[in-house]
Amino acid sequence: MKVIFDEVQKRHSPSFYLVRGKYREAAEQPARAEMLLKGAKSAGLELVKPEDFGSGPRAAIHEPRFLDFLENVHEQWLALGDVSEEVVGTIRPVHKPAAYPEHVIGRIGWHMMDTSCPLNGDTWVSVAASANTAVTGAAMLLDGASHAYALCRPPGHHAYTGHCGGFCFLNNVAIASQHLRQAHHRVAILDIDVHHGNGTQGIFYNRTDVLTVSIHGDPMDYYPFFYGHAHERGEGSGEGFNFNIPLPVKSRDEVWLRALDRALGTIRTFTPGALVVALGLDAYEKDPLMGGAVTKSGFAQMAEKISELGLPTLLVQEGGYLQDELADNLEAFLTGFLSKRG
Repeated sequence: MKVIFDEVQKRHSPSFYLVRGKYREAAEQPARAEMLLKGAKSAGLELVKPEDFGSGPRAAIHEPRFLDFLENVHEQWLALGDVSEEVVGTIRPVHKPAAYPEHVIGRIGWHMMDTSCPLNGDTWVSVAASANTAVTGAAMLLDGASHAYALCRPPGHHAYTGHCGGFCFLNNVAIASQHLRQAHHRVAILDIDVHHGNGTQGIFYNRTDVLTVSIHGDPMDYYPFFYGHAHERGEGSGEGFNFNIPLPVKSRDEVWLRALDRALGTIRTFTPGALVVALGLDAYEKDPLMGGAVTKSGFAQMAEKISELGLPTLLVQEGGYLQDELADNLEAFLTGFLSKRG
């Protein structure tokens, strides 16, 4: 298996992070990528750089004005004068109908769902490279590879077609899944991040060709709070093609593994041609965001079950934050996955 990563992805280095009204060190740091890369190499993966696929794959998922916003807003923000180095929104539309604003402050509020995506002068190159990393992995599967690991940083599964939030700017999983549709009539997404992939759900909520399945901490008690409940099954023709399995916060291995069996049964019934896994490692028992209680062994067992589906599989990195065992957890997952691939 190859690990896809570009050092450019480390250039986005946020300092602003607001937690319960207090300023904290950002949880989504460049050092995450270094630790994850260490874990991938320890599992025996070969490092390759992503190809540049241009704007096409991004534009297949995201709105043109949102892509323009991400690329250019920092320069426009600085031009206001007397501003911070990082773009952070302070006002947001609530009621509809609402008009798309011309002023940069308004557009920041329109496109930024929360304060966890501070945007600096290096953010765009990092998120574009992260998306290219995911598309490169999808292209490998299209070229006949059985599996690949896209070390996407920043992550992506909270990003909608026109909104960023939850550390996520571009939805790497959605972009890769859409790219895989070139060759596969149906693609399944399995999200095992401890946070619900609300952006991914929103992007595909009306579609029948991409199944979205998410196992996550119950949003009644955990971010993103408003989305990820079991009754959310899709809309219109897409009803029945979205499947959420919310778990009690701080659930242990056995709970996650039982939920995974349910999720995999749904995926088998869908009979996809390829699988994209939104790989969060933040359900770990010592993760600083404190949403799960999964052990290193639990991640290995989950990986084995996923691998046994036998589908062409792209692993796309989502969460998993700075703590001493982050690299070990990724190594355990990748080793478990590869153990069932011969």
